[in-house]
This record gives sequence, C-alpha cells and structure tokens, in this order.
Amino acid sequence: MSGSQTTTGKRARVIAVANQKGGVGKTTTVVNLAASLALDGKTVLLIDIDPQANATSGLGVPLQPGVSLYPVLTGTADVADIIQPTPYEGVNIIPSELDLAGAEIEIARMGDHLQAVRKVIVRVQESCVFDFILLDCPPSLGILMTSSLAAADGVLVPMQCEYYAMEGLSVITNLVKRLQSGGINPGLELQGILMTMFDGRTNLAGDVVKEVRAHFGESVYQTVIPRNVRISEAPSFGQPVVSFDPASRGAQAYRTFAQEFAAREHARVGSV
Repeated sequence: MSGSQTTTGKRARVIAVANQKGGVGKTTTVVNLAASLALDGKTVLLIDIDPQANATSGLGVPLQPGVSLYPVLTGTADVADIIQPTPYEGVNIIPSELDLAGAEIEIARMGDHLQAVRKVIVRVQESCVFDFILLDCPPSLGILMTSSLAAADGVLVPMQCEYYAMEGLSVITNLVKRLQSGGINPGLELQGILMTMFDGRTNLAGDVVKEVRAHFGESVYQTVIPRNVRISEAPSFGQPVVSFDPASRGAQAYRTFAQEFAAREHARVGSV
C-alpha cells in the first residue's frame, strides 16, 4: 500500500462497476472515475477483477505474476501486500493477471464462495484508508462477478447507447434483485446507470437514452459520455483520458460524471 496514504477514519463505499456485456465502456469508466475522484481529493482503491487486466494496464501499472486478487482469495497472500500504488496520487490498485481466470474454479470449491470477495474487502475497509473501493468486474455472469456484487454497497452499470445493450441491462438489474431478495446482499443498491459511447449524430442514440430514462428514471445519470477519439486512444498510452487529454470532450464528460457520482454518494450516505 502506498506509504503516502493516511486514514480517512470512515468505512469505504464499495461500488461494483459491472455489465456482463463487453464493449460498453466498463473499464474506461472505472479507470476515469477513479482518477477523477482522486483529482477531487478522494482516496480510491481500484480492484481489477477482470482477468483481461485492462484496468491495470489502463492506469499504467505493469502486470506481475502473483500480484492480483487470486492469491488473496486462495489464502496464499495478504491483501495488504497486494495493494499497489499507481502513477496517480490518491489511486491505488489491486492489479489483475491472466491467472485470475482460474479463481472461478478455486472459489467454486469454497463452501461460501459468494462471500469470498467480501471477506477480502472487509479487511481493506478496516484500515479506513480509502473513501471508495471500485471493483472492475469481468464481463460475464460467473462467480467472480456475482461474488463482487455480493460484496458491494452499490452497482454502477455503464451502458452503450445502442438497443442491443438494453437487453444486457435487464440481465444485470435482475441479478441485483436476486442478490437482494435472496438475502445474499440485501443492502445492494443500483448506484446508477451511465450512458456511454453517445453519438449525437444519430437519432438512435438519443432514442435509447430516452427509453432507458423512461424505464429507470433517476437511476440514470444526467451525464452522458460521448464517443470520443481521445477516450479510445488513452488506454494505449496507459493513461485515463482525464490525464491523457484533460481538455478533450471525453475527459470533461468523465470529470462531470465523477462529480455527479460523488454528489449522489454524498446524498445517499447523508440520508442513512
């Protein structure tokens, strides 16, 4: 863990960023949300639970064998030894690695496999170092995603502005309801739906946003993330777009979204 971190004195909010459909801007969202929250003075731990490790490389952190959630989940490493600094002050990460794909099998053998990620996160929360713990979930409905949602306070769903994406949205929201009603995580909330890859040149994108707002109301963020070349280019440089090109439309949209996210979280925590 970065030596510059100090305790916040409060329990970190745990937000799973999840959508079982790939290509919706999930990792781009979690990386830029983490970086933006840090720019606004928050301390963030990003846990990369996707074996593709795109969030890890997207923050310029090199992949290291054995440095991921995998050895922590299997009891061969302590979580404090796995947390790594990033080039961005206020952002730490538990990286991913390809071997994390094997964790699905290992966790399935555990008697309480849905609590596996929660047990790790509770230990991190006890340190009172972070304001937010963001989980970048894999794009599948496997044990890693389900265990991550079982550990979260809220789930943030990035959704591409296309009709096919709406089918995936119902799948993830139904999973949230099952975890709530089944007693696995009764406090889990739909933190919000973020519309991504918005192309203002097409009527389709606007129609999709309207339909999602009609179904989910205030759960949908006012901020919409546009299609933007700089957003697409930033990962190849190992940077969030808010660092790569802060003046770009994409970066400005993610900075606005992070402020809306933080305001929503502040209101939610304040009302408890």
